[in-house]
Amino acid sequence: MDHGFSVLFVCMGNICRSPTAEGVFRHLVRQAGLQDRIRIDSAGTHDYHVGAPPDERSCHHASLRGYDLADLRARQVKALDFERFDLICAMDWENLELLEDACPPRHRAKLKRLMEFAPQGLGEVVPDPYYGGEHGFEQVLDHVEAACAGLLQHVQRKLDLPPV
Repeated sequence: MDHGFSVLFVCMGNICRSPTAEGVFRHLVRQAGLQDRIRIDSAGTHDYHVGAPPDERSCHHASLRGYDLADLRARQVKALDFERFDLICAMDWENLELLEDACPPRHRAKLKRLMEFAPQGLGEVVPDPYYGGEHGFEQVLDHVEAACAGLLQHVQRKLDLPPV
C-alpha cells in the first residue's frame, strides 16, 4: 500500500524526544484520518538503547496528555532510512549534524530540524530532558506538540490535501 508520505523522528537514543514526537504525530495523523497515507517511525543516532521502551518519564508525561508510547521500541538509524523516508526530523543541531554526516548527498534535502515546523519563538531545538527534572519532559511535549501541528500541515500540503 502506498502511504503517500513518510516521516522519521530522530534524537540521540530514541527513548525520550523522538518517541514522544512519534506518539504525538501518530495521534494527530489519526485525528486527521490520514493514518493510511502517512508512515511514521522514530530512531536514534546512537545505539545506546536499541530494543528498549521509551523512558518511563516520557511515557508518564505523554500519557497525561493522552499519548500512548508503550508499544514503541528504540532503534538506531539505518542507511536504508535515508531511502525509505520522505522527511527525517532531527530534534537538535547535534543529531542533525550526525544525520548529515551519514546521509548520502542525494537525500540531504530530506533532513530538517523538527522545530522548523513550530511557530517562531519556541526555539530551534527540542531540548533533551534526560538528565533534568519533570519540567523537561513537559517542555519536550510543548515543543513537540507545536512542531507536529505545523508538520501535519506541511505533510498535508505535500499530499495535496486541504488542512483539517
